Amino acid sequence: MRRSDGLIHVLALAPLVWIVFDQLTGQRSINPIQTWTQRSGFSALALLLASLACTPANRIAGVRRAAAWRRPLGLYGFGYALIHVLIFVVIDYAADGSAIMAELAEKRYLIVGALAFAILIPLALTSTAAWQRRLGRQWRRMHRMVYLAVPLAVVHQIWQAKSDIRLAVLFALVTGLVLLMRLPPTTGARRR
Repeated sequence: MRRSDGLIHVLALAPLVWIVFDQLTGQRSINPIQTWTQRSGFSALALLLASLACTPANRIAGVRRAAAWRRPLGLYGFGYALIHVLIFVVIDYAADGSAIMAELAEKRYLIVGALAFAILIPLALTSTAAWQRRLGRQWRRMHRMVYLAVPLAVVHQIWQAKSDIRLAVLFALVTGLVLLMRLPPTTGARRR
């Protein structure tokens, strides 16, 4: 493993270590569940965006190693999204289905977030080379759904922001930029 690969894993695990460290050392906020939810959601979105940025980093900036980081960053992003959902379902709502359904009916940002997460599940499950071979061309088509999941996650973040939406707007701008950079390069100007 290259040093840069190890650094990717360390950086991706840092938010989880931070959450666990705060819990173990008693350095909790007034509302620890909200803090855990926010940190895991932020980490999920940041890592998914980093995964999407790997192709432009390779193609535009010449960072050849970035292609190898795409899958681990995406899986870490999914892992944090899973933690985010589990905190909401198990810790915040004690897996009370009726209370969760009532929240979903009342808060549209939860529906958008749930949809983004639902899209990510099959992508994470089929991220291996074996699944890539098994699905062939369909694998690439299926994994393009990430281009829907990430913007939905950004909408989820914007809609859930109570007052300070600066971070959510920053994520929206970065998402737009990354998606623009992922557009295939043009072969030249059209001739008249």
